[in-house]
Amino acid sequence: MTPMGILGILFLLLALYCGTDPFKHSAISEFPDFEAYKVDMPSWELVPTVRDKDNLLQKSEIKFLNQVQGPESIAFDPLGRGPYTGVADGRILFWDGEKWMDFAYTSSNRSELCNPKPSPLSYLPNEHICGRPLGLRFDKNTGDLYIADAYLGLFKVGPEGGLATSLVTEAEGVPLRFTNDLDIDDEGNIYFTDSSSKYQRRNFMQLVFSSENSGRLLKYNPHTEETSVLMRNLQFPNGVSLSKDGSFLVFSEGCLGRLLKYCLKGEKAGTSEVFAILPGFPDNVRTNKDGEFWVAIHCRRFMYSHILALYPKLRKFILKLPISTKIQYLLQVGGKLHALVVKYSPEGKLLQVLEDSEGKVVKAVSEVEERDGKLWLGSVLMPFVAVYNLA
Repeated sequence: MTPMGILGILFLLLALYCGTDPFKHSAISEFPDFEAYKVDMPSWELVPTVRDKDNLLQKSEIKFLNQVQGPESIAFDPLGRGPYTGVADGRILFWDGEKWMDFAYTSSNRSELCNPKPSPLSYLPNEHICGRPLGLRFDKNTGDLYIADAYLGLFKVGPEGGLATSLVTEAEGVPLRFTNDLDIDDEGNIYFTDSSSKYQRRNFMQLVFSSENSGRLLKYNPHTEETSVLMRNLQFPNGVSLSKDGSFLVFSEGCLGRLLKYCLKGEKAGTSEVFAILPGFPDNVRTNKDGEFWVAIHCRRFMYSHILALYPKLRKFILKLPISTKIQYLLQVGGKLHALVVKYSPEGKLLQVLEDSEGKVVKAVSEVEERDGKLWLGSVLMPFVAVYNLA
């Protein structure tokens, strides 16, 4: 047999293996209905190339190491106390200046399933039972804390803490399956994201691999207790933050690596447009006192993930190879975890880039909260909070 014939047979065997996945070793073996969707990525030439050559995030201070597991969101109450953060075992914790204290929780089920574990990812199998608080925001007028629980929906708890009250679990008859982040306007309306109607947070890697478009941007009116869908057919909507004057909000669309602007007031109210093309794939967004937007970037863009986003059949073929979910994920993010945060002006101009491209100190970041000249960096993947001094 000729070398080309042997190569042809090997290719056919590989295709047969990928088509059947007989040993269930692939990253999507437990998802028989998995489909890969095309992502209309922005042109590669539009992707910002500015880098922090000094890797300034490596100067961050690591705080509360192994005291908090997966602190996704960082918040301070209207009296300036905190931080407060939601952790992987389902609790919202409060730092009283000396120690962490239990403040609130979204699930009444606090069984041994929710006991401390060695790493944030160890909690994934039971998150739907224990709850998983992601985005946190205080209403500056009432002192109430609003919570986006990935599995259980939108919640509110008073200044005294305790078991939070459920506000929203579905919209237009479609259950919230991946409630992610939120913000509050001066009238008390809550704007929040539901990242997917198909995949829950414990399967977030499969959501990234799929790039399916069932995500939604929603609004909850506390006065009428009605929930409306502002935008739909989004590919992994995530962080959301209002502008300083409340005339618009911006939110991140993870799979496309961009910020979208949704107008709330004026002639363009109810319309959306691209606010910024990001240098990587975003998580939460937070507005500082000057009206600028800090964006947590999960990882930079790489040509490998860019090409796979454009060609879903190729992506699905590679995902059916006997390669673990962890390795497939690392291929997507360039081989190793690395942290990146960026700041944009109210007009969408890139103002600042801070990173730890080597992942030496800050390996991942989910949120950036600017306060008193410091950046508080939370991460759903890390067992600490990092603090970077802007001075």
